[in-house]
Amino acid sequence: MKYRIVGADGNTYGPVTLEQLRQWLTEGRVDSRTPVYVEGATNWTYISLLPEFAPAQPPTPPAASPIQPMVLRRGTNGFATAGLVCSLLAWTICCCCGGLPFNLLGLVFSIVALVQISAQADPQDGRSLAIIGLVLSSLSLLFGLFYGVFQLATNPGSINWSTSFQ
Repeated sequence: MKYRIVGADGNTYGPVTLEQLRQWLTEGRVDSRTPVYVEGATNWTYISLLPEFAPAQPPTPPAASPIQPMVLRRGTNGFATAGLVCSLLAWTICCCCGGLPFNLLGLVFSIVALVQISAQADPQDGRSLAIIGLVLSSLSLLFGLFYGVFQLATNPGSINWSTSFQ
């Protein structure tokens, strides 16, 4: 029986004998995916599908192992982290300007994080960071407001009302 093959370069080689094709297979010049045409056949096929090149014994399948579900771990929500950082910055500078604008940014970032985390079917981590950022930012904002009112009440002459609205 004669065979024709399509080489890696795209050229057709043959006709060759079964022995020649086996020699090319052992030399690595062809492999199991090499297209081959058997004389008298109607279509091209692959060497691995020909019975004369089938392994003598089918390979034993590997032992079945239980399939572990893949757990995709999502990271911490970035807005939750930003909310916590801004709230900490607001407390750090609260005495000079009431924590502004960091307490407002902390509120916004923390609320956005909580909305994003709640809206997802597979939520991210960071809910606790967002809640802590929300609480600290709210407290910083309230503290800044009360501190401003206290300063105004204890030192009413510090603001010149006559020039403030002109």
